[in-house]
Amino acid sequence: MAETMAAVPNDVMERLRAAIDDNFNDQVAFLQKMVQFRSLRGEEEPLQQWLAAQFEKRGYKVDQFSLADVDLMSHPKAAPMDTIPLEGSRQVVATLDGGGKGRSLILQGHVDVVPEGPVDLWADAPFEAIVRDGWMIGRGAQDMKAGVSAMIFALDAIKRAGFAPDGRIHLETVTEEESTGNGALSTLMRGYTADACLIPEPTGHTLSRAQVGAIWFRLRVRGTPVHVAYSETGTSAILSAMHLVRAFQDYTAELNARAISNKWFGAIKNPIKFNVGIIKGGDWASSTPAWCEVDCRLGLLPGSTPAEAMKGIEQCLADAQKNDSFLSSNPAELIWSGFQADPSVCEPGSAAEAALAAIHERVFEKPLEDRMSTAVNDTRYYAVDYGIPALCYGPYGVGPHAFDERVDLDSVRKTTLSIALFVAQWCGLKAL
Repeated sequence: MAETMAAVPNDVMERLRAAIDDNFNDQVAFLQKMVQFRSLRGEEEPLQQWLAAQFEKRGYKVDQFSLADVDLMSHPKAAPMDTIPLEGSRQVVATLDGGGKGRSLILQGHVDVVPEGPVDLWADAPFEAIVRDGWMIGRGAQDMKAGVSAMIFALDAIKRAGFAPDGRIHLETVTEEESTGNGALSTLMRGYTADACLIPEPTGHTLSRAQVGAIWFRLRVRGTPVHVAYSETGTSAILSAMHLVRAFQDYTAELNARAISNKWFGAIKNPIKFNVGIIKGGDWASSTPAWCEVDCRLGLLPGSTPAEAMKGIEQCLADAQKNDSFLSSNPAELIWSGFQADPSVCEPGSAAEAALAAIHERVFEKPLEDRMSTAVNDTRYYAVDYGIPALCYGPYGVGPHAFDERVDLDSVRKTTLSIALFVAQWCGLKAL
């Protein structure tokens, strides 16, 4: 049964609300600055250095470190990174230690963003962070720099209102969330743990009750190049890759047919997603292609493990190749290229969830709702591997990973208030 906690007094809530409102123009400008950093994978360091400086100005104790500083690959849950050097992926942890008897808390958000794609297909430039009609538009505005701004400015509001948290808070900005999760894992390996964790991903003010896991893999396919005039005497690596992709599509359909019995995702249509995200191949339009590489992602549901999912991928590949005249003798190379993410469930009944639910109802005047996520988020490490209650809850936006990604700024304001009140209720406050 969840522990009962005293509610934050109404006058404190109103002081926090006023502090957030008074500072909101600065928060929007801060978020714009974050979005203007083109923090693609491997290019996050300028933003991380800027954030570290912002935390230092606030008087926080700041720790900057790379994935190489924690012997990352010694951890059994570390995911492979075959294109990004560990030394180049920087994490930032800012600690505010109230020195009191309150509970401790991790507030964590990722700063890496996915590529923007062809810029001409955006209605607005993807890294200008344009504000229009109450929305901020830009790559990463929704996923998840808005949430990062909310957790930073929630703490600012607490100070502006004349308080300090009564427990220790680790304010973390991490990388690799979009590809491996190794950034979050590295902070835990570094020793940053707490009584609870809140990650303000853009959930539209719902609680991510359960999330799928994910496996990234690459298929490296070979072919026999000949002049197209004699194509029947050679083989096409691209056509062979297409054969394998169709096999994985069929395999995914089989997995989804079995998913209807899953406790958490049985009511979700086709919760297991297979995606071919990158394809490269061939050297010449008049030659049968000698090579093709496809980068893929496959989901898995609670109740299964990454090891089981990887075994299933291996079996699907073997079955697809054994009756193919070329692939049976020239099998594709299978490379694990990123995510080996556990599925995770935010088990009902924790004191942290009870606190968040009570706060949400006060801010939004309606009960906190669940959602089942067919994507992954970093809460899995805290919950699955370190036994820390972890909540994924944040603002509303449109178009994550899509053109014209945007976030609702009023939603960001209310999320900031929810986080400030959650800190107040979970950690306690003391007057400055």
